[in-house]
Amino acid sequence: MDFIFMLTRDDRTVTDCLHVLDTVRDLGITHIGFKDVGVDPATLHRLHEQIRELGATSHLEVVSTGRDHALDSVRAAIDLGVDWLMGGTWIEETLALLAGTPVRYLPFAGEPQGHPTRLAGSPARIADDCRRAEAAGCAGVDLLAHRATEAAPLDLVRAARAATTGRLVVAGSLTTAAQIRELAEAGVDAFTIGSAAFNGSLLPSAGTLTAQLSVALEAAAESRAVV
Repeated sequence: MDFIFMLTRDDRTVTDCLHVLDTVRDLGITHIGFKDVGVDPATLHRLHEQIRELGATSHLEVVSTGRDHALDSVRAAIDLGVDWLMGGTWIEETLALLAGTPVRYLPFAGEPQGHPTRLAGSPARIADDCRRAEAAGCAGVDLLAHRATEAAPLDLVRAARAATTGRLVVAGSLTTAAQIRELAEAGVDAFTIGSAAFNGSLLPSAGTLTAQLSVALEAAAESRAVV
């Protein structure tokens, strides 16, 4: 299972993202993500260039739950040249914009609401959305399982895994290694962590970002070893 480090807190890219990336460059993080809100476009371009210099795979996750702003995020992803675009629910419009680009798309399953985003939707709704995304040609789905308002997180994960053969990424509100292990056992391909690392939730007894990220990296490595 892959760990995607999100340079975000409360669904916004942290303003010192360039400095943060520099401080963690020796940890060997191979997947790094961000949002297109929180910093200006010039900073996003510098950030993406530095992610590329590290040899890491880049991810931009859509924040907006409104159509026009969400599609603006798609255009930002194309302009930056990210590897993966995550989020949003306007599948057909997004795929039309991405046509002819190498950007791979993982839409949200369920109904994202508000900011920071919560997720509405039953397991049946999640499964239907996963099947629709796969049929449309998406590479998989982005699931805000631990922000669910209508079902247990793992119930949504299992429903999604059963409904899609594509890449299943669980994003948002992971705070423990035990949760990461549960996702691995449920067949998740990747998970994201941002706020929990910056807030010190992963390892409350430690004071550095490096220590927090080490928890996620070790849990991801353990999941790969089991497989």
